[in-house]
Amino acid sequence: MKFKYLLYFLASVAILFVFLPLFNILAKPSLNGLISTLNDKEVLNSLFLSLYASITAAIISVIIGTPLAYIFARKNFPLKKVLEGIIDLPIMIPHPVIGIAIISVVAKDYWIGKILAKYGISILGNVKGVIIVLTYVGLPFYINSAKAGFKAVPERLEYVSRSLGKSFFITFFKITLPLSYKSIIEGVIMSTARAISEFGAVIIIAYHPMVAPVLIYERFNAYGLKYSIPVAVMLILISLILFICLRFISSRKNNYLS
Repeated sequence: MKFKYLLYFLASVAILFVFLPLFNILAKPSLNGLISTLNDKEVLNSLFLSLYASITAAIISVIIGTPLAYIFARKNFPLKKVLEGIIDLPIMIPHPVIGIAIISVVAKDYWIGKILAKYGISILGNVKGVIIVLTYVGLPFYINSAKAGFKAVPERLEYVSRSLGKSFFITFFKITLPLSYKSIIEGVIMSTARAISEFGAVIIIAYHPMVAPVLIYERFNAYGLKYSIPVAVMLILISLILFICLRFISSRKNNYLS
């Protein structure tokens, strides 16, 4: 019985640990302050850029990450675990390191940088650079979610489809993808949410144009909490909406297995 109360106490501490700072920051701005922030063109531009770049990064993650997620889910091959670990590295390594690593790849003394320079393509200090960074940090979240969805689809369904003369392409798009689409959507939401919150790598690649986290940082340094908190509240509310959608999808995911 005493252990049960200890569990409740520790659970309450965990909830308060997360809830109190968020509640405090959400309660600080006045309604007039929030309305004024919403009328601030710089804030609206930064929020729009964050959403646009994050959604674009999520779409890129779907295009390049879905084949790899399917391979991870269905195939066993040498060094598979090593490759999965490499894909997960952006989750763990300090994000300024990601920005530095990307710069090293696009530098003019590296072969990729030479190709980009040849065609006049630059990713430093522009939206393209922001999208590349956000794709890099969000891709592992999408791949892991999609992989889990593909694993949940029984392989026998694919075998039956192929035995009936359907191609791999038709089987994937008619059987596998529809049965795992909730995990795909969950991955898109996770990668989008992760991208929206990115700061460390973005500030190295493209301080301008400013995404919302960079604007919050600049306003905090220049003006303090009064002018940074309303922007932070907007970003928290966007993130909250994304994670409510995520939880809703997760609670209804893979009903075909029940």
